[in-house]
Amino acid sequence: MSRTLSARQARRIALAAQGLANPRPTAPVTRRTFRKLVGELGALQLDSVNVFARAHYVPPFARLGPYPTTLLEQEAWGKRPSLFEYWAHAACLIPIERQPLFRWKMRWRRDGGGSPGWKAFLADKRGYIDQVLAEIERRGPVTGGDFAPEGKRTPGWWNWHDGKTALEWLFNAGFITTKTRRGFERVYDLTERVLPRAVLDLPTPPEAEAKRALVRLASRALGVATVSDLAAHYGLKQRETAQAVNELIEEGELVPVTVEGWGRPAYLAKDARLPRRVWAASLLAPFDNLMWDRQRVETLFGMRYRIEIYVPAEKRVHGYYVYPFLLGEQIAARVDLKADRAAGVLRVQAAHREPGADEGQVASALAAELRTAADWLQLPDVAVAGRGDLAADLRRALG
Repeated sequence: MSRTLSARQARRIALAAQGLANPRPTAPVTRRTFRKLVGELGALQLDSVNVFARAHYVPPFARLGPYPTTLLEQEAWGKRPSLFEYWAHAACLIPIERQPLFRWKMRWRRDGGGSPGWKAFLADKRGYIDQVLAEIERRGPVTGGDFAPEGKRTPGWWNWHDGKTALEWLFNAGFITTKTRRGFERVYDLTERVLPRAVLDLPTPPEAEAKRALVRLASRALGVATVSDLAAHYGLKQRETAQAVNELIEEGELVPVTVEGWGRPAYLAKDARLPRRVWAASLLAPFDNLMWDRQRVETLFGMRYRIEIYVPAEKRVHGYYVYPFLLGEQIAARVDLKADRAAGVLRVQAAHREPGADEGQVASALAAELRTAADWLQLPDVAVAGRGDLAADLRRALG
């Protein structure tokens, strides 16, 4: 008979696994602190939208408070990186020692795996792809622009000419990786010239073993999860995830549990912690690790969350690029934020309170966090627009 957890216990376990249960550290954030956090989270999702701050910078802020963003850049693209870029559930920064766990996916791509479009490109352009790889080997680091066709070039990051597509295939197949970034544009080089030799020399595990290790890591990052949750974390298929779950149960790494209201079997990570209290007061980026899986968010918090960037302005409910505000163990508000760097202002373009949240408590806690965020972004002021049922209280709380 499996253990039963209340919905509230499951939520606290999930928040603890995500590094959102304890108070933020008061000491300056070190490389060791940063690496430990990302190791526990498993990945940081990359995204180009820079309305407030790019998505990969914000999860560490939500958990550690104001930290120097140069720290992330050093860990991802510096001389001694601890992270590498690859595909998990999406494009992510992943602890570099876990690179062998993704080699099966690189091999699958090399063997012709992928969508019909990728397969057709490989079949039609194999010779060209080899030429691009040889050119990188000869020339050194390159960008997509280095392979753009002659003549007028289309500006913008999503310029998928043949050169860029070849680079992405080589990246997916593991022949090249991201050496650094210019703005948000990848600068590619041969994987063997970017990753440390100690990582390159690590043995490649069998595919089933690698997937089982990824499910184990996902379970630790989630605390308690369904097969669907575990599969989504690193972009695995549900059938292979279910097989890995059964094996991890036999190994004592996972414990079957029943969570009240979930309606599906769940699994508790062996060392998952159930805190007596959750101390969070954090802004969560739309691609924060806690927000990746929208169905899981709805299960944990009873909140339906959607990004409204592509929704016409007149049809948006909460705003353009909305950050949920986690207070204690509940999502208490949503704020549409914009860093107006030219004016030196963090603009709250809309502020909405979630049902059941106390207006005064939410406003004061959110005001404090917005001021912390503004200081982190080096913006001297915070300004609240009039939109949303929390806006007036928030404006008063900000003084």
